[in-house]
Amino acid sequence: MLARWILVVAVALSAVAATIPNFVTDDTATLWPSWLPQKTITLGLDLQGGAHLALEVDLEDLIKRSYGNLEAQVRTELRQEGLNYRQLRATSEQVSFIAFKPEQQESIKRTLSRNLRETIINQEGDQFILNFTPNYLEQLRSRALAQTVEILRGRVDEFGVAEPVIQQQGERRIIVQLPGIDDIARAKGVIGRTAQLSFYLVSRDSDPFSAPPPGFKRIYEEITNPATGQVQRMPYTVTQRPALTGEHLTGASAEFDQYGQPAVMIQFDGRGTQLFARLSSENVGRQFAIVLDNAVYSAPVFQEAILGGRAQITGNFNVQEAEDLATVLRAGALPAPVSVVEERTVGPSLGADSVRAGFMAILIGFAFVLVVMVVFYNGYGLMANTALLVNVSLITGVMSTLGATLTLPGMAGIVLTIGMAVDANVLIFERIREEIRGGRSPRGAIEGGFGKALSTILDANITTLITAAILFAVGSGPLRGFALTLAIGIMASMFTAIVLTRLLMESWLKLRKPKMLGI
Repeated sequence: MLARWILVVAVALSAVAATIPNFVTDDTATLWPSWLPQKTITLGLDLQGGAHLALEVDLEDLIKRSYGNLEAQVRTELRQEGLNYRQLRATSEQVSFIAFKPEQQESIKRTLSRNLRETIINQEGDQFILNFTPNYLEQLRSRALAQTVEILRGRVDEFGVAEPVIQQQGERRIIVQLPGIDDIARAKGVIGRTAQLSFYLVSRDSDPFSAPPPGFKRIYEEITNPATGQVQRMPYTVTQRPALTGEHLTGASAEFDQYGQPAVMIQFDGRGTQLFARLSSENVGRQFAIVLDNAVYSAPVFQEAILGGRAQITGNFNVQEAEDLATVLRAGALPAPVSVVEERTVGPSLGADSVRAGFMAILIGFAFVLVVMVVFYNGYGLMANTALLVNVSLITGVMSTLGATLTLPGMAGIVLTIGMAVDANVLIFERIREEIRGGRSPRGAIEGGFGKALSTILDANITTLITAAILFAVGSGPLRGFALTLAIGIMASMFTAIVLTRLLMESWLKLRKPKMLGI
């Protein structure tokens, strides 16, 4: 019995120690010894306020750009082999071209089949049609979603949001929950920006206000007049394809240019440094456009070869916008554009009201349970209430140790587990009453009551645990919070009902040696 008491006291004290950091101020927490628990329970979005965003990934745009890349690859393969073609074009569903010489058709098919393994090549006369295989398209979609989740997580982490929720929902949606955030518009700007960075060479001769010649296209720079607030669009005629993309970026930081204006300094990796050095050295004196998400940010001129792999992006933005731009560039470009399809905002005052209401519900429910147990089971009800107090400490202690997020449904889970913890004690006490009516001694009644109630308690709690595990696995957000608190509460209630309540009753029996149990 001594060993069981040591175990119970150690577990209870550990739970209390893990719970205390939740109820001390930040100043007091700094005095808390480092060897004691430090983590606290984080309040969820519905309890501290914040933003809930549902983002939809534009997979069609991803597939369209992938076919554009396939078009470039087909052009390269055919030119390297000296094979002639015409009318090579890419759509959102396929790449097609016409073989210029009939005698080269077999060579074209053989070359493309050897080098483009993820495509299906169909031939209709002298026309070739290339489609991605269904398996590759599925891989493309799943990789894009997984990559988008990771990039968004990186952006949110740099944004400084504590305990965010970022997870995939369905085939093309991503849920982002940002507890405690107050600038929703800025968060949407950072999270939703695709951040596709490209460098284009500007045409030397063509008029930007005229139709672009073959091999060129028109893009715009938006310039805001600070005096009037009007936005002017400055056209640029640039090459159809970028000379360099942002895939080789290794860093970005917000700085100031030589005129004291906010700017973003970017750094390329080794391969990117080589490409940028070659691009700048071959085009000294030529204007180039720095383009982000199909909009020109600046269009400087290569004054000399740039060999250090560093470039500066200037534009019409303030310090905060420069920092946000550096953040999204550091985290990387999204593989496909995303759009906000659902937005919910919870104000801090509403969250505080939810916290007060939730804690009030827990306290009222807890108080009623304590009273009912004493009324129905006398002093034995006090033993059950003691176990119940330890049970609540275990729930908060485990959640603090895990750094779990407490949501409003999670509070409901705590209330539910309080009832389930008492339910186990009720089963035990009623079994003990049956044993007493059967004429057994106090010790025999206690042993028989616990023994016969054990299987029922285990069956009920294990099935509920399985349900909680399924909810946690397939649910999201607040539903997972409910499942977590429910699971922790169930395991804590089994420990307190089966171990602690029995230990209290056996210790009382050994101390008082009653001839009958007044239960």
